[in-house]
This record gives sequence, structure tokens and C-alpha cells, in this order.
Amino acid sequence: MKIQTDEITGVIKQEVENFGQALDVAQVGTVVEVGDGIARVYGLSEAKAGEMLEFEIGGGESVSGQVMNLEEDIVGAVIFGDYLKVSEGMTVKSTGDLLSVPVGEGLLGRVVNSLGEPIDGKGPVQATEHRKVDIIAPGIAERQPVTQPMQTGIKAVDSMIPVGRGQRELIIGDRKTGKTAVAIDTIINQKKFVGTEDEMICIYVAVGQKDSTVAGVVEQLRQEGAMDYTIVVNASSAESAPLQYIAPYSGTAMGEYFMWKGKHVLCVYDDLSKQATAYRQLSLLLKRPPGREAYPGDVFYLHSRLLERATKLSDDNGGGSLTALPVIETQEGDVSAYIPTNVISITDGQIYLEPELFFAGVRPAINVGISVSRVGGNAQIKAMKQVAGSLRLDLAAFRELEAFAQLGTDLDKATQAQLDRGARMVELLKQPQYVPMDVIDQVLQIFAGSNGLLDDLALDQVEKFTSDMVEYFKTQASDVREELVAAQQVKGLEDKIKKAMQNFKSGWSAK
Repeated sequence: MKIQTDEITGVIKQEVENFGQALDVAQVGTVVEVGDGIARVYGLSEAKAGEMLEFEIGGGESVSGQVMNLEEDIVGAVIFGDYLKVSEGMTVKSTGDLLSVPVGEGLLGRVVNSLGEPIDGKGPVQATEHRKVDIIAPGIAERQPVTQPMQTGIKAVDSMIPVGRGQRELIIGDRKTGKTAVAIDTIINQKKFVGTEDEMICIYVAVGQKDSTVAGVVEQLRQEGAMDYTIVVNASSAESAPLQYIAPYSGTAMGEYFMWKGKHVLCVYDDLSKQATAYRQLSLLLKRPPGREAYPGDVFYLHSRLLERATKLSDDNGGGSLTALPVIETQEGDVSAYIPTNVISITDGQIYLEPELFFAGVRPAINVGISVSRVGGNAQIKAMKQVAGSLRLDLAAFRELEAFAQLGTDLDKATQAQLDRGARMVELLKQPQYVPMDVIDQVLQIFAGSNGLLDDLALDQVEKFTSDMVEYFKTQASDVREELVAAQQVKGLEDKIKKAMQNFKSGWSAK
């Protein structure tokens, strides 16, 4: 039987006309393939990249999704929510909107998912408005240089790797080296600024963590009274890859609401290596071409467009700031791997946590050799800059000498003195978890160490001596401490501080 081509053409035209009368092809499509959080949709010829979709699952219910890939006849989309409810042949509608999340004061103290929906069982969120999740970061003209300190309360960070408001400081290290602890201590330390002009709103974004781990963090923040000014965005490992992928952007959008109102915001992304893994999963399912280490070519853009949104706004724009503390997990300390090098190049410095130091009892286990802040002394108060100026170099020199001394050679007096001083400074910088310190107390302790007041103490006495000394300056020598707080610098007060420390030491040594 001979097939007439004009007959076939006529049949196809008739089918298209019938379909077109029933549905607007530009606004409606059909699911042709679904699985693992992604769907491929036929139709939607006018859909835009990043546009929100609605998958109609029947019974008046729908699941939301977002356009990721625009192909010739097919649209590749990710599904936010229960993708198991979506099946082939379902109708999909385009909404014309971009993804947005609820923002506002009502979210403070709440635990929400990536879409801003509450997951803490405390009822609906009282949102002020909705903000777009993925926006273009403010340009150079809308910003100003980072000069205001963002106190972490951690001696080793505030003295050697200072973080400023509007900075992006990477926390990097192997698993179980205390990365989250640094971020949580920083959030807890903001409690002392509540009600002042330095008040900070904190946003903790957990990506790919266990629910039990996040619950532990929330409970700790609650005990410390830090949940009052904190929003927790949780996209746990049990959630689908699309929700893990958008969580950091959602958290940032919630923070930007406060930033544009002239407030200061701290965003912790814990951690971005899990976000990159989720994005890789989506991209490979959507058949995007893989590149180095099987990540898609735009995985750098995934993190750069997120971290570019950390900024210190100009005074014309209200002077608000958004400080980012992204966390990256390394494998066997390999900071030169693909994702770590990407994020190192995007951020303004990194705090590198080393397993060897952690297991040796130096906690926080910060390696001062690799750790750096590219804002530096600009993000420190004058007093800290004056006492901690040479601390990094002294500790780096101590580490070199320590390696040399292990060879067992005889050391001259000056070298031995340098080793003893270094060992006491390492002891001084140790700090228990959840005990952030006031910056003035840090200055006093580092001043004592760098002026040789700890040199004749046994190593196990350093912690007690320094904590007792801080207490002494809050009670008996409170006048000296108040002068230091008012001046915000050590210059001109050195003799008074030294004299008070000598008085304390003479009484303390008799104990």
C-alpha cells in the first residue's frame, strides 16, 4: 500500500488544531518523563529560564517546579516537593513568575524549608512580603569598602583572620574538624549586640545535613538565646536534590530583606559542597554536559552568583550588610580539589581547620599558615590591631621552629625562649565550644601573652590564669578595662594595663 505524504500532513495538522483548541500550547505542557526530582515537559513553547511551573496532580492539588533547561521541543524542569506524585502524561502550567520565598520579621526564631514553609510545628509563618530567590547582586556603585568588624568571639579568628561586615569568609576543612562549631559560636556571639546599632540578624542554612544534626544545632541556639534573632533554613539529606540546590539562595533572599532595611545580616551556608553535589545530580539527570570531576561547566557560577550577594551597601542605600560564611568540606585535606579552589577564588579569605591540630587538642584547629583574611586589619578595632599585629608571624615562626626542634638538636637560649612563648600563645588561643569572648577580653589576654606575662607559667596553668585575669579586670581593675573600652585602643594605656596585670599576677601566683 502506497502512503500519501499529503494525507499524513493533513492528519498531523488536524491533530495540532484539535489540541490547540483545547489548550494554549504556549502556557500548558505535558510531562513526558519524570524521575529523581526532575521532569521533561513537552510544550510550554514560551516558558522562560527560571520560571515557576505547576504540575497538576489531581484533586485540586499541585506540585511546584522550575524551568532549568530550554530545548527545542522539550523543557527540562526541577520539581520542588514530592516528585513521586508527578507522573507521565500530567498537565503542567507555566505561571509567568520567578521563584520567590516569604521574608520578614515573622521568620525570626523559625525553622523553615527551602521554600520558606515552616517545618518546626509552630504554625504558619507571618511573612511581610515575598522576595525573588535568584537575583543579580548589587553593583560596585551600590557598595562601599568593608571596614566594620564582625566579631566572631573566637580569639584565633578575631585576632589573626578578622571578618568584616559584608565580607565572604570561607570555613574549610575535613569532616569533623569543627567547621560548624566556628559558625555557631559566631551566631551565639551576636547576642551581645542585640538592641544596639551593631545588631545582626543570623541565617543558618543547612544543606544535606542529617535532621538530627540540625535539630541539635537549633536546640543549642535556643539554649543560648540566639534563636530570637536567627532563621534556620533546613534542606536536609532526606530532601530532594532541587530543594538542597535552592536552599542557600532562599536563605540569602531572607537576609537581603533585612539588609535593604539598613540592618546587618550574617548568612552561614553549611555546606556548599553538598549543594554542589545536589546541583551535579540535577544537571546530569537533565543531560547537561559534565566537565571536570563530572561537575557541569557552570558549577562555578552556582557559587559565585550566591556569594556575590554578600555586600556592604553604600550609605545612600542604607548602609546595611550581608556577611557570608560558606562552609566547604575537603577530602583528606585536599584544598586544591575542584570545588574548594572554586570557592576559595570567590571568597575574601578562608579559615582552614586542620585534623592534625584538632586531634592534638588545639581547638579551634585553625592552621594560621593557610588561613587568611583579605580584608585584614580594616575589619579590626584599633586595640586588637595593636596587640595582634605580629601574632600570625610569631605563630608561623613557632610552627617552623617546633618542627626543627623535633630533630633533637641543642637550642640556644633565644630559640628556646621563642619556642616557650609560642607554646603558650597556642595554649592561649585554645577556646571551648559555645563560649565566645568579648573583643576587649581577647585584647587583654593577647596583650598578656605577647608581653611575656605567661612565659614563666606551666602550660596547664595558662587557661586558668587568663580567665581569672579577665575576671580581675571586670571587678578590681574595672576602671582600666572601662578606659580601654572607651578608647578602643591600647596606645597610651600600656603602662596602666601592665601594672594591673602585674598586680593580679603577684596575687595569683600565691594561690
